[in-house]
Amino acid sequence: MKTVSLLLGIICLLAMLVAFIPLLGWLNWIVVPMAVVGLIISSVSNAESGKKICTIVVIVGVIRLAIGGGMF
Repeated sequence: MKTVSLLLGIICLLAMLVAFIPLLGWLNWIVVPMAVVGLIISSVSNAESGKKICTIVVIVGVIRLAIGGGMF
C-alpha cells in the first residue's frame, strides 16, 4: 500500500505540472480528487512520503483552481 500511495502521488504531481500550462487548468479537476484518494490511502497505510506529496498536490491544485476561476 505504501508504494501505491507514493506512485499515485508522483503521477498526480506530474499531471499537476502539466495542468500549469495555460488552457489546461481543467486537468486539476481530475488531479485533485486523485490526490485526495492518494492522501486517504497514504493515511491508512502510514506512508509519510505519499502523504506529503499528495498534500502538496491538493493544496497547489486547489489554489490553481481558485486563481483560474475553476477552469483556466
